[in-house]
Amino acid sequence: MISPEAVAEIALSMPGAHQGSHFTTIDFRVSNKIFCSLPKPGHMGMRISPAEQAALLQEDPETFSPASGAWGKQGWTVVKLETADPKQLRELITDAWRGVAPKKLLKEFDEAE
Repeated sequence: MISPEAVAEIALSMPGAHQGSHFTTIDFRVSNKIFCSLPKPGHMGMRISPAEQAALLQEDPETFSPASGAWGKQGWTVVKLETADPKQLRELITDAWRGVAPKKLLKEFDEAE
């Protein structure tokens, strides 16, 4: 199982990322835009493209599910940490960060890779 602490470590390793909260939910932001969160024990939420979400739901419906309501239709996806693959999760958190990070940070990140 991937721990919430491991999720936080990955999220906070992204350039410009910081931890915040929305009501009682811990979230991770860049330029004040949320890219992932820890909505309830054992689960993570992340913002990815609807196309990427659809692929994940088809690939592994035990691990991935759309967030409820309109959020899910916009690509917000819930990840069950117990069954998530650590390497894939790191890539998905990076993708979520890329979706909201400013162009300057994206450029710096890509140049450092």
